[in-house]
Amino acid sequence: MQLYRGMDIGTAKVTAAETKGVPHHLLDIWPVTHTAAAAEYQALARAALDGIAARGRVPILAGGSGLYIRAALEDLNFPVTDAGARSRLESSLAVEGAAVLHARLAALDPAAAAAILPSNGRRIVRALEVIELTGRPFSATMPSYSSPARPAIQIGLTLPRPVLDSLIAARVDHMWASGFEDEVRSLAGLGLREGRTASRALGYQQMLRHLDGSCTLDEARDETVRATRRFARRQESWFRRDPRILWLDPTSGDDPLDQALGLIRAE
Repeated sequence: MQLYRGMDIGTAKVTAAETKGVPHHLLDIWPVTHTAAAAEYQALARAALDGIAARGRVPILAGGSGLYIRAALEDLNFPVTDAGARSRLESSLAVEGAAVLHARLAALDPAAAAAILPSNGRRIVRALEVIELTGRPFSATMPSYSSPARPAIQIGLTLPRPVLDSLIAARVDHMWASGFEDEVRSLAGLGLREGRTASRALGYQQMLRHLDGSCTLDEARDETVRATRRFARRQESWFRRDPRILWLDPTSGDDPLDQALGLIRAE
């Protein structure tokens, strides 16, 4: 979501001062009306990674989306799309809701359903589209963890659940106190509601509901906390399946940077 211009507070986008002169790539490149696709991101990310490496630097890929990280590092081939099938499934999504389509996906491809949030209508539609077009499970399009990939050291951060839940609540409170409502109101004027990807971002979809009069500001805040906690659990489940990730615990008492550098040296 940090690829979208203006989505700053809600994504904790790094500020110019925080970069400390280190070039950051692929920030602020899309308007909020642009529909994101992993295949497009794959091409952009690989070009950036190759360019950094060509300049004799070590690229650092930081982020939370497991699919997009794998797209950047691995030879994922994304199945073709069909406008008719996509339109039909999106109509079903609008009428029946994400939960009904997620149940349909669970019956056809339990592994894919387990990896996709029941509220993520866009990814559910894509999974059903691929199944319809290829006759294969959507989960079968993902290569195994032993498949060839760009050489990389992958480091994950793990936190005790109560600590993580507390940090998420504090993060959302900081968003609210930092002018998040004004940010979303401004982006709504630039077409945020029409953005098929950006409008569904955590916090943004809840704030849009508040601006539309569907919930109070406090209700939007509480739902953002709950949705973010659910998302974090899904993230952990996704990444825990990857045996290549090296885990460190920032609460262990050791400096996290020292831990990370130790893992890098060991590798």
